[in-house]
Amino acid sequence: MTNRKFYETKVVVTVLSETPLTGDYNLEQLHYAITDGECSGQIVQESTKELNGREAAEALAEQGSDPSFFGLTEDGEDDKENADGYEL
Repeated sequence: MTNRKFYETKVVVTVLSETPLTGDYNLEQLHYAITDGECSGQIVQESTKELNGREAAEALAEQGSDPSFFGLTEDGEDDKENADGYEL
């Protein structure tokens, strides 16, 4: 497994509004609603945890991304063939 370290940080966005927020909002839309729109909001960092290569590869897959985003294989090994600028 790779010797590199990765980190998972969880952030909670709490939005207060006079009407329910419906649909899927992305971060840009939430930012607008809180800073320029009709909502109040608070952003709180809940946790940060260190991940090894395998855990990072699994977390990327859970997000619908790919381990290659960090230059990893599905097993959390450094993907030396497709490193694309990552310092391995």
